[in-house]
Order: sequence, then C-alpha cells, then structure tokens
Amino acid sequence: MKALLSLFLLIGCLSCSQAQAQTGIITQDVAAFKKSIASKKVQLLDVRTPAEFSAGNITGATNLDVKSEQFKDMAGKLDKKRPVAVYCRSGMRSANAANILKEMGFKKIYNLDGGYLAWTK
Repeated sequence: MKALLSLFLLIGCLSCSQAQAQTGIITQDVAAFKKSIASKKVQLLDVRTPAEFSAGNITGATNLDVKSEQFKDMAGKLDKKRPVAVYCRSGMRSANAANILKEMGFKKIYNLDGGYLAWTK
C-alpha cells in the first residue's frame, strides 16, 4: 500500500513539473533558484515595493514593483528571449508577476517558492 501511494505521489509531482515547464513558469525552491540565477543570462527581478527592496534584496536584482502602474511598460523593456527569475516577499506577488510576464511573451520564467522570506532562512 505504501509503495502504491509513493508511486501516485511521484507521478503527481512529475506531472506538476511537466505542466510548469509547458507553461514556461517554473516555481523553484531556494536551492534550484540559486542555480538558475547563477547564469549571467537570467534577468533577476524583485517585484516588491521599493521600500521592501531597500530593506534587503538578492544581489543583482532589479526592483520592479508588480503593483506599480509602470510594471508592464518597464517589464516590456526586458529581453523576452532571456529567462527571467522573479521573487517577492512570500511568493504570491511573484506568481502574479510571472503570469503577467508569460502573457507578455516571456518564454522561461523562474518563480522563487516562498519568496525572500525563504531566501533569508
């Protein structure tokens, strides 16, 4: 019974990963996110407010507040062919930002699961 349950969990996890890859949005834990942003090709976006960004951020990040009226205009200036890694405080706003970026035509988007709170743990 345990083996069968483990098999179902494994299949479920794999199908979630495949679905994420197909949408272009990949939610990653801290370890995987660190590997993704290590590439010079990845554009790193902190989608929190400027005050939150000033209080602490991931080195190399550009602050682009997802709740700002200028978010789409500013994001539109990024290279849509390069991967984008997004994070916020806890992962909610970055998930929203990832969806907006996907709608704008970005092909590969990494979203930090748990946001900056997970990063700083």
